This record gives sequence, structure tokens and C-alpha cells, in this order.
Amino acid sequence: MFGNQFYNETTRRYVAVFGTLFNTIKIARKNNAGSTIQTMTVPINYGPMQKFLARLEQDPSLTAPQITLPRMTFEMTSMSYDPSRNLTPMNTYSKNITNNDASFNTSYTPAPYNITFQLNIMTKFQEDGTKIIEQILPFFKPDFTPSVKLLDNIDEYFDIPIVLDNISMEDTYEGSFEQRRALIWTLTFTMRAYYFGPSTQKKIIKFAKTKLYSSLDSNTAVQIVNVRPGLTANGLPTTNINNTVAYANINFEDDWDYIVQITNGP
Repeated sequence: MFGNQFYNETTRRYVAVFGTLFNTIKIARKNNAGSTIQTMTVPINYGPMQKFLARLEQDPSLTAPQITLPRMTFEMTSMSYDPSRNLTPMNTYSKNITNNDASFNTSYTPAPYNITFQLNIMTKFQEDGTKIIEQILPFFKPDFTPSVKLLDNIDEYFDIPIVLDNISMEDTYEGSFEQRRALIWTLTFTMRAYYFGPSTQKKIIKFAKTKLYSSLDSNTAVQIVNVRPGLTANGLPTTNINNTVAYANINFEDDWDYIVQITNGP
């Protein structure tokens, strides 16, 4: 059942979207006269906070340089199924294929999952932390909703809410004059995500022909019903067979009407 190999890179996209929200945060430092003397972009990396704290405390004589503060890190910490957002599993998302008016891509309803992200803000000075926090909090009330393209072959964007759940602050300084101080703000987010299964390519049904018989043992149809899309050369829906373009030239997403032809049998 699960042998159909596919990879939509969904988790990779979610991680990239989350990190992109915070990769342009800047802080400015001023002198006593109120003039800006330094402006810096706060770097952000994917990884556990403990890894960067260990680098903060390393021996300065080592070849690898110590990291500078302020700095942000983030990581995905957990995933859980969200039954409250479950939809009918037989619904599908469909999209026509560019330069192909005979086929379209389709995928069934995705599975709703909540992904927990943790954002850590490490600073040396208290005010640096508040400068960064104040550039984040106003956009989460308590959620921020970016639009994300989840599938390459279905050109559609989905709204993915990101909810700010909790904020905490920790001061790791414990008195040693040789130990570097690190104020750590920890922000916990929940991303209301979706995971799609494999997408398939299907043919577009543009022509239906139905034969009606008077009895089960009859070989002659009483009526023949032909149904096809109808669209004028100007792109307007039509039910007039004399005004329509050939049904093979009508695309999946065109706004067509239907032409119904009923032919009585002999």
C-alpha cells in the first residue's frame, strides 16, 4: 500500500518558511546623544540552542572563532496529528498542466498536522533582546498566516497559520567573571500544516456519450445523449454547438458551458 515512492519536500518548505520570517530582523545601537552608531542584521541558524551555547563557552584559544551575540536559532521540535482540521478524504485538489489541454494533476485531501517550532534569541544585553522581541510580537495576534506553495505540480498556494504559543526568558549568567553572559528568549510556535500524498496525472473527460435502451436484452439504443464542453472563440461559455470551438481545444480551467445533443434511435 505504501510502496508508491514520492517526496513533496513539504517539511523542508515549512522549515524554510519559518526561518524566512525572522531572517531580516535588524537592531540599532545609539550613543548618549541618541545618534545611531551601529546597525546590524541579527543572524539566524537552524539547530539546537545548546549547540550554540557550547560554542559561547569554548576556550578562546581554539582555532574556531567564538560566535557573536545577538543571534537567533530555531528548530522543529515535534509533530502531532490535528483531528479538528480533518476534511473529507475523498476531496481532491486539481490543476491543469501547462501546455497540455488533455491532462491535469490531482491530489487527495492532505492530512492536517501541527508542527512545533522553537525560536531562541540569544543576546548579551537585555535591551538587544527587547529590540528583537518587539519586532516579532506585533505580527502574532496570536497567529501569522503566510501563503505557501506546497506542491510543485499543483500551482496553488495554501494559508498556513503560525501561532505564537509561549514566551519565556532565561539568564544563564551565574557569577563567574570569565563566563560570557547570555540572555535567552525562547518563543514557542505551532504551525498548522498539511501533508499531501502522491499526486497523479489524469485525463480530462471532455466528451460523454450515453446510450439508453428500452430493455436489458435490446441491442438498439432508444436515445443517444452526447455531452461536451461548449466555449466560443472569444472565451465565453455556450450551449450552441454551432458557436463552439472543438472540445479538444478547451482547457481544464476554462469557464465553459455544456452542449447536450439527444439523438433518438430508429
